[in-house]
Amino acid sequence: MIRKNTLRNLIFLIVILIFLIVIVSQIMPGSDNNGLNNSFGITREVIANNTAQDGGSVEVIRNMGNHDAKKIACVVGVHPLENDTHKTFLKILPTLKDLNYCYDVYIINVTEDFSAYGELHPDDEPGRATGQDLALKYVYPQIVNGSYEMAVDVHAHGGAYGEHNTFVFSPVDGSVGESYGRNVSAGTQNISYYNPQHTTSGPYLTVPLNQNGVPAFYFEENSFISQNIKDAHMLELIRAIDNLKFN
Repeated sequence: MIRKNTLRNLIFLIVILIFLIVIVSQIMPGSDNNGLNNSFGITREVIANNTAQDGGSVEVIRNMGNHDAKKIACVVGVHPLENDTHKTFLKILPTLKDLNYCYDVYIINVTEDFSAYGELHPDDEPGRATGQDLALKYVYPQIVNGSYEMAVDVHAHGGAYGEHNTFVFSPVDGSVGESYGRNVSAGTQNISYYNPQHTTSGPYLTVPLNQNGVPAFYFEENSFISQNIKDAHMLELIRAIDNLKFN
């Protein structure tokens, strides 16, 4: 009788242990997609899968931050040369657990003619155009039809703007995107509002978004400043965006 009770208790403990393992596995981030698929609804979806015609891929990480709140679209990778700032954004955003809004991050991965600041290749211009084409073909339709309050396109530069190292701007003057960009700048210490005379990627994403109901602006960072400063500026950017008020 004692042995039967012991066996029964052992079976009961095993069942409880299995149940706890299942519960914990649902709560803790999984191993797929760099831990981004979890019980809080974060998913990673491939939109374009690196065909020879496209010269790159596009994916989106959805529902970061407060997944029950209004949505903001973020885009990285339009210009592959600027990938250090893209990596900084993707590093900082997932660490923030108290965000007011829901963030979908569109990631453009150019796989041809790719380089980075500090190792500039003469053939980078094709990679730049490829990223822009991917943005227009795959990212723009998703954002313009995605019920987003706003979009921000993350970029970098090599010091071409003089004293303007870290800034935001919208290529459409007088737009709601410009207003949001100015509000973001006003909510930070180190991010100015500065509108360059020319941008190559505007017609491929931020301009049509502004013209079709999704306010959009750029963030620009100097690629040659230290990583610690880049991290601090990116945190300022995200916090300022997250403090914006939408109607």
